[in-house]
Amino acid sequence: MISEKKNAMQAINDWKFVLLACLTLGLAPFYPEPHFLGKLRWVLGGAVDMKAMDWFDFVFHGLPWFLLIRLSFLTLVRKLFRA
Repeated sequence: MISEKKNAMQAINDWKFVLLACLTLGLAPFYPEPHFLGKLRWVLGGAVDMKAMDWFDFVFHGLPWFLLIRLSFLTLVRKLFRA
């Protein structure tokens, strides 16, 4: 159990994993536009008529982008305060 949790933490702190997740899950499906961008526009437009499944979809496709922002922030903080 502990080793599984450690492996999960290693994965979300790994640049390769997070970037791959952003380029695949974060953008899929790619045509006619990345799915997450369509959902983001919908939310920014007021989220009119969004159902629970749409919110789940938004969170599911947005999670890799959140992990990328989180990892970037942590890396920046480490570099700033290490010096």
